Amino acid sequence: MTRTLLLVESNTTGTGRLFARQARSLGYEPVLAAADPSRYPYAAEDGVRVVRCDTADACAVLAVLDSGIGEPAGVTSSSEYYIPVAARIAAKLGLPGPDPVAVTDCRNKAHQRTVLGAPCTVATSVAEAVAAAVEFPVVLKPAEGSGSVGVLRCETPDAVAAQAAALLSVTHNERGLPVPAQVLVEPYASGPEYSVELFGDVVVAVVRKHLGPAPFFVEVGHDVPAALPPADETALIDTARAAVTALGLGFGAAHVEIRLTPSGPWLMEVNPRPAGGMIPELVRAATGVDLVAAQVSAVLGLPPDLRATRRKCASLRFLTATATSVVGAGDAVAKASTVPGVAEARLDRADGTVVRPARDYRDRAGHVLAVADRPRGARAAAVAGLGRLRAALVPAPKGESR
Repeated sequence: MTRTLLLVESNTTGTGRLFARQARSLGYEPVLAAADPSRYPYAAEDGVRVVRCDTADACAVLAVLDSGIGEPAGVTSSSEYYIPVAARIAAKLGLPGPDPVAVTDCRNKAHQRTVLGAPCTVATSVAEAVAAAVEFPVVLKPAEGSGSVGVLRCETPDAVAAQAAALLSVTHNERGLPVPAQVLVEPYASGPEYSVELFGDVVVAVVRKHLGPAPFFVEVGHDVPAALPPADETALIDTARAAVTALGLGFGAAHVEIRLTPSGPWLMEVNPRPAGGMIPELVRAATGVDLVAAQVSAVLGLPPDLRATRRKCASLRFLTATATSVVGAGDAVAKASTVPGVAEARLDRADGTVVRPARDYRDRAGHVLAVADRPRGARAAAVAGLGRLRAALVPAPKGESR
């Protein structure tokens, strides 16, 4: 009988394809359960078997298994939205996986703040949000979400009111799943941003993040290693481990985002999954540790390989528009690829696509990944490659917008 790995939905930015390929490399057939298979062109391109069902309902997915797929050897998801469903299915089948209650609770940032004692007010109306904004600037964000969608720095009560109204008007996310009518109002923390990539209790990497212009919080680049003083790195790691423990996590990967303020680490949020934003590929380029392979192994009950096999420095920069633009690739990718140290240059939008200045991850149009022996060399190569890739964005005709 064919051994299968059930993937409950997928992300749409590359990692989902890597999960399926890793399953095959281990001798398992990936089976993708999806409510709308058209979201995932890679499935047809790679010959991944797809079953259509209501993936928001664990019982509906289990019913599909009973109808002919058979019991899988593992269940997981590369989409943050479906990690709780996958965890419930795995628990029902007695398969390895995270605690379903812990990952479900962790997805709600209001719950996170309560457990971790972080300063935050949960508002369910515009008036409550405005009243909570006592000292400016503040940050408003939805209680559930990812990729910086809906996250905004607000400098005035009017800005708070407008953003709170916009967030509270959203009843379902981009996958059609219901979201709670809650807005988080938090103090703004100044300082550089990092993430700690954990696997169980093993620290795989500390990542330096680069953000786009305020008032948004779009990640436009990452560096591995973060090149921090040892005391600062230790403080970040201790903060991340304590948060994961407090939230009842510890199975597989966790992506913990932290700002390093003048008074010490400020925990931003904990995600019970491998990082997005190409960070797993960046970590693999720098250390040789494959977080996707480790996660797939863990849910299949196999020992994950977390041994670092190289000591390199890797930097990634995303292509974003400074004004409304149109993608017209030309030879920009080829030119970016010729920069010494650039390992990959890619556009993620087809020619003719209109791209707005970035407000969240969906507005990133491509990326450059560079590898070098020193942090400065990797950063310089990534920036130089991005400069050449930027030629793929041309000014949009006047009046055109996305």
